[in-house]
Amino acid sequence: MTAVKHKKTRRKSPSAVSAAARSRSAAPPTQNASPVAAQSALRHAAQPAIALADQLHSAAIHLLRRLRVRDRESGVGPAQLSALSVLVFGGPKSLGELADAEQVRAPTMSRIVAGLQHSGLVRRHATEDARRIRLEATPKGVSLMWEGRQRRVATLANALATLPESERDVLQQAVALVQQVLRQL
Repeated sequence: MTAVKHKKTRRKSPSAVSAAARSRSAAPPTQNASPVAAQSALRHAAQPAIALADQLHSAAIHLLRRLRVRDRESGVGPAQLSALSVLVFGGPKSLGELADAEQVRAPTMSRIVAGLQHSGLVRRHATEDARRIRLEATPKGVSLMWEGRQRRVATLANALATLPESERDVLQQAVALVQQVLRQL
């Protein structure tokens, strides 16, 4: 019988492995770098962008929530206002298109539209294809949306008026940057 010799492998300690991983991720990706190392380097470089994105996301949500309080004055619920907004600012849509825009199923949107129609804010129009209808905001619905927008904008303008002009200028520049980012999404 012959003895089979096995090559003895030496394991690296966990600290040596993590140190090696850190040194690979800190270096810029090269053509010889593995895809995992390149992704790690990109994630490391993206950390400031991720932190900024998180802060901007949080600020935008809080701003909208605080301004949305003014929508209660309309007497229309949030789901109906949101659907009406799509029709007012996006133009007439089919029920399916409106459901897609609001990220709900057609039966849910059908109930929302029924409420809007009952309130005189939306009307249905038949299309050439008798199986489909177009939904359109009525003049009353358009007026309601614009009044709500004016209330929210006035509330925000009052808060902005408390800032020094130099800080309002900074915000104006930030708005331009946010609009630029929106075109990338």
